[in-house]
Amino acid sequence: MLTSIFLLLSLLTYVHAVPELKLGRTTLSGRDVGPRVEFYGGIPFAEPPVGARRLRRTVLKTRLNSGRFDASQYGKACVQPGTPLIFVNFNYRLGPLGFPQGQEADDQRSLNLGVLDQMAALEWVQENIGSFGGDKKKVTIFGESAGAVMTGLLYMQPELERWARGAIMESGSSNTAPAFRARRSEPSWQHFVENIASCASIATSGHTFACLRNATTEEVTAGLLNTTTSDVAWTPALESRPGSVYSDLSSRLYSKGRFARIPFIAGTNLDEGTSFSSRTSLSDQVLKDVLVALSSPRSGSQDVLGVALDRVLTLYPEDPSVGSPYGTGDELFGFPASYKRLASIIGDLVFDAPRRMLSEVAAKAGVKTYGYLFTHPQPDPSSGVLHGSEIQFVFGQIPPTSPDSLPPYLPPYGSVDEAARNISTIMMDYWISFAVTLDPNDGKGIQRPHWPQYTPAKKVLMQLRGGNTTIIQDDYRKEQIAFLNENAAVFQK
Repeated sequence: MLTSIFLLLSLLTYVHAVPELKLGRTTLSGRDVGPRVEFYGGIPFAEPPVGARRLRRTVLKTRLNSGRFDASQYGKACVQPGTPLIFVNFNYRLGPLGFPQGQEADDQRSLNLGVLDQMAALEWVQENIGSFGGDKKKVTIFGESAGAVMTGLLYMQPELERWARGAIMESGSSNTAPAFRARRSEPSWQHFVENIASCASIATSGHTFACLRNATTEEVTAGLLNTTTSDVAWTPALESRPGSVYSDLSSRLYSKGRFARIPFIAGTNLDEGTSFSSRTSLSDQVLKDVLVALSSPRSGSQDVLGVALDRVLTLYPEDPSVGSPYGTGDELFGFPASYKRLASIIGDLVFDAPRRMLSEVAAKAGVKTYGYLFTHPQPDPSSGVLHGSEIQFVFGQIPPTSPDSLPPYLPPYGSVDEAARNISTIMMDYWISFAVTLDPNDGKGIQRPHWPQYTPAKKVLMQLRGGNTTIIQDDYRKEQIAFLNENAAVFQK
């Protein structure tokens, strides 16, 4: 029986496969990891991007170079009982080798290499998944946070329809981060090269790639480690050539209809911004300066940005009762009021407004889409339902209720309430159902509420909360988010 494929774009490393099979002329050997679950990992889908291939476009690997390949040691198996799935995870380049910056990278068509890696992986799946009993016509791509941004960038490629039939985006989309031309980060790229001993002398020459391709892996790694996160963020960059991976702001590409017409689930957590807010007091001017820096330099007038941010500060007053964590009234948790204010702004600007824009644009184009808001209470009330807190529930790794227990990314220890177990099971069943049928309502698994489609006439979300999973209107902070989306290009989104 052919099965669906579930691709995860994140740091998790879960793969399903059979213990032994034939891939071309190579025999692959995996291992049995449990009842009806077999593991197969570490398969190269592209030629190694090292040496002369460093900082170049992805080269698909069409065959393995040996008669037998040991694929028994790569991460954990993710058990999905009851419905046949092949769960695939692949590596892709990050940092300066995956998302190089500066004019040289643009001139050499070497921007956004990490996205090209993912496209190559999807192509590999199309060519090879049948060897594992999979159906290449039933691929769903899936990512959280940065993985959701990558999924969103793939969604902006109309050719994605050749490789996948569905997508799931948790807390992220293509316009989560502001987008700029690569030359914006020229100084940061130069600083990175300066930290590579054999290339430091040519860091400002505009001709660094040849040297970087000859540098050792140790040199490149040291260079990255010595380039602090405050110096550069290795993010996707706008490309100068029309029709490239990322040729324009997402809001403009949406308006032109440049996105794949495949069904998707997209959602956010209640308090996305708390993880990124400052817990020190910020005046209006300092807060405005922070937001200006996030959206600069603009492709247009900086004055327009200043006016827009003045309006943002009006729409998001320094009133703790309307700030994030939401629903906590005037409680400040020992922090200044600006903490809840900035958390609300960042949450909407970076996560909630982009999600709503994507849902509305896709629904208007007739794409089947489903939206959610994860609101299940978390151990630390000062952070609320923070960014990333849904991950453990999706994978059945429910965090303990005590904030003094082990970190939530580890297997749960301590007490877990029944409501948490229940919502975790519901979420897993929704996700699996969508991967298999493109509908979260397959009637299998635990009994759960019917999740209606998001449409122009019925803009609704599924609130995911133990003991209160229900349908809600997608109209929270309606005026604020409408302003952010109407001015998306002002914020380089």
